[in-house]
Amino acid sequence: MNKINMNEKYTISKQIKILAISFMLIGLAGIVYGFVSAPSNIEEAKAIVASKSHDSHHGSDHGESDHGESDHGESDHGESDHGESDHGESAHHLVDHDKHLLHQLQNKPWASIYVPALFFMLISLGVLAFYAIQRASQAGWSIVLFRVMEGITGYLLIGCISVLIILLMSGLHFNHLFIWMDPDVVAHDEIIRNKTSYLNLPFFFIRAIIYVSGWVLYRNITRRLSIEQDNSTDINIHKKLFNFSAGFLVFFLISESMMSWDWIMSIDPHWFSTLFGWYVFAGAWVSGVTTIAIITIYLKSIGYLKFVGDSHIHDLGKFMFAVSVFWAYLWFSQFMLIWYSNIPEEVTYFITRIEDYNFIFFGMVALNLIFPLIVLMNSDFKKTHFIVILTGIVIIVGHYIDVFNMIMPSAVGDQWSIGFSEIGGFLFFLGLFILVVFREISKAPLLASGDPFAEESKGFKYYYYD
Repeated sequence: MNKINMNEKYTISKQIKILAISFMLIGLAGIVYGFVSAPSNIEEAKAIVASKSHDSHHGSDHGESDHGESDHGESDHGESDHGESDHGESAHHLVDHDKHLLHQLQNKPWASIYVPALFFMLISLGVLAFYAIQRASQAGWSIVLFRVMEGITGYLLIGCISVLIILLMSGLHFNHLFIWMDPDVVAHDEIIRNKTSYLNLPFFFIRAIIYVSGWVLYRNITRRLSIEQDNSTDINIHKKLFNFSAGFLVFFLISESMMSWDWIMSIDPHWFSTLFGWYVFAGAWVSGVTTIAIITIYLKSIGYLKFVGDSHIHDLGKFMFAVSVFWAYLWFSQFMLIWYSNIPEEVTYFITRIEDYNFIFFGMVALNLIFPLIVLMNSDFKKTHFIVILTGIVIIVGHYIDVFNMIMPSAVGDQWSIGFSEIGGFLFFLGLFILVVFREISKAPLLASGDPFAEESKGFKYYYYD
């Protein structure tokens, strides 16, 4: 058996730094292109739509029927049989339509950075919840993975700040992602107006500060205590970690649900789902566990984490499998109940996604359920590193598309695309995530050796397979 260095530390390589910075620079270029190419007035917006229609070979079916002059032009309204009032009303409708189109296209670059900012923040938050569950349950198997988890949660503060900056820009009316933040919309929309006691800017940002403060405070306290425990025999540190984690889970269950209402569901303020908080949590949870597995396997492949065995990877694979099924259960419950009841203000959420996002809407269900279900059902596959990595990449892509489906239909409607801006946004935040996480992992020994269950966790690999 190879001798295990209890104080072994990871040194972030130049290759990781170069890869992360390259992603960020390429991503930044794509983001800048998205903002520069966004229309500044209605005429430019119409020109962009007309160009897309021509390029996609839809001709008059899309270019004229949907956005052109045949529906709103002079031929329909120049000599109306219904008089000047109908003509004026139609002209007003045309102005509203064009303004809405402009807002959708202006939202595209903002949405292209909001989706990845939210996604990588949710990964870090999902890992934080998983870490707290391990601490509160006093699980023995997962101790050897704690420093990987703590490294991933090191991104949480930067991730939350990134999201908050975009939300602040929305509140300052730099974009139209959240229509309830627009006083003109609220004044003419009774449904949103009835929600202003909750959906108002001061209360919205107060709640956001409370969420982020609670999450980051717990993460920093437990990180400090975990490192302090390495050089201490004081069992009170372990008890403090248990108490903090048990209390945090209560706060997390409330704050995560409210966060999902505020930062995701309120982007479409006419729709709501009582399952939404759990649904978002399931996606963050499985994405977080998958990220733990991928980073752990990578570190093992370059000679670190010798104390992590196949049984630890197997248990991570079991969580990937189980939470994927849990996510699918919530997705189906939310979809089927709303679709079957067919209440107009509820079912419109799915109609939009099925009509304009059909392939990626149902495609992400296949990526997030069918593929993991088929592959990870096999016990041997769950401890085969290549298969776990492959399945993990599919799960990460699938849940990124899930977040994309949550945001884009309400933000940009049928004007969505996968272009430089969308790819750039993903690459920028992926690079930032990699850089921050691996730097954080390098700051402390890779084994939480002071934990009372550390020896049990190291020996866990011998109990099952070795």
